[in-house]
Amino acid sequence: MLASTFHQLITFTDRPRFPLGQIVATPAALQALGEAGETAAPYLARHQAGDWGDLDEEDRRENEYGVARRLRLLSSYPLPTGTKLWVITEADRSATTLLLPDDY
Repeated sequence: MLASTFHQLITFTDRPRFPLGQIVATPAALQALGEAGETAAPYLARHQAGDWGDLDEEDRRENEYGVARRLRLLSSYPLPTGTKLWVITEADRSATTLLLPDDY
């Protein structure tokens, strides 16, 4: 929990790197957040600041390239319950979706 709080403190002071557009979530993602006692805000802030979460180096590079070239962006964060939460921003920055991998 301390690491999650630490990320929140850092991220809220970071400048957004791209717009999120309309924010939407799948029912499963909302349920998982609720079961974890979490809200979407810190995960959205981390994503928008370029903290891509638990991605391998190749996916991180793809995201960095995607920020500059306006491509789709993906972040992956473990919730305190162990459930994996994905955050995806569309290439045109019209929408950002919170979902679980099984929702994809």
